[in-house]
Amino acid sequence: MTLDAIVHATSLIKPKETHRVILQSETARVEVDEKLGGRLSSLRIDGLEILVARERNPLAWGCYPMAPWAGRVRNGRFRFVETDYVLPLRMPPHAIHGTVLDRAWNRRSDDSLQIDLGADWPWRGFARQSFELAETSLRMRLEVHSEDVAFPASVGWHPWFRRRLGLGDELAVAWQADSIYVTDGAGIPTGEKHSPGSGPFDDCFTDLRGDPILRWVGAIELTLSSSFDHWVIFDEPDHAICVEPLSGPPDALNIAPRLVAPGQPLIGEFRIDWRLYR
Repeated sequence: MTLDAIVHATSLIKPKETHRVILQSETARVEVDEKLGGRLSSLRIDGLEILVARERNPLAWGCYPMAPWAGRVRNGRFRFVETDYVLPLRMPPHAIHGTVLDRAWNRRSDDSLQIDLGADWPWRGFARQSFELAETSLRMRLEVHSEDVAFPASVGWHPWFRRRLGLGDELAVAWQADSIYVTDGAGIPTGEKHSPGSGPFDDCFTDLRGDPILRWVGAIELTLSSSFDHWVIFDEPDHAICVEPLSGPPDALNIAPRLVAPGQPLIGEFRIDWRLYR
C-alpha cells in the first residue's frame, strides 16, 4: 500500500491535520508528518504505539530521516576536495543528523515526499523518500540527489522505539555484530574498529551476523533490515531504545563519505517486519 492508496481518505482528516500522510493495513496504522521533517510520527501495530510520541526536542521522537549526513560531524567541520566546510551546531560543539529532520517536506507525487537540502548545506541537492505499508511490514526508501556537482554524504533513519507498550514485556533487542567503532572522549568514532563489549551503548556497529530483532514478549516482535550495513544502537535512555540503520558511521563526512553526483544518488532502504504474539 503506497501513499496513493490513502488519497481518498483525506476527506476524513480535519483541515489542521492535512499535513499528515496516513497509511493503514489490517494490523498497522502509520502517520507521516510532512511538516515535522517527513518523519514517522506514529506507528501503531495491533493498536499499540511503537514509537516515542512527539516531544519539544525534534531529535528525540518518532522515526526521522537523516540527510545529507547521519549522526554527529565532529565540531561541525569536514574537508572535501581541499576545501574546509562548516555546518551549524545543532548539538554544540557538533553538527548532528542533517538538515531535513525538522523542516517541511513537499508531496512530490502520490507515493513520495521531497525536500531541498537547504541553505545550511554547501551544495544544491534534494532528498526524497517513500513509504510502502503491507500487511505485516513497512518499507521506507531514502534518496539524496545532487543537482549540479558531486558532494559527500551519509544518510540513515533514527527510530525511537518505546521500551514499554502497556502490553507485554519491556523491550529487548537482540543482535550480534563482529565490529564496533572505537570512539573518543566525545563519543565520536575514530575510524578504527574492534570487537564489541557489553553495553549500555551509544555506538555504531557493523558486520552484523543477522537482522536486529526487537521483542516485547507477549505483544509484538519486530525484525529490522536495511540495504545499509552500519547500525547505531542507543540504549541508554530509560524510556526508549534507538536502532538506527546508516550508510556509514557517525562523522562519515570525515571518515567514510559516500559520493553523490548528478545521476548518481545515494539510496537506501529500511524495512520493519512484525509478528504478533497472538
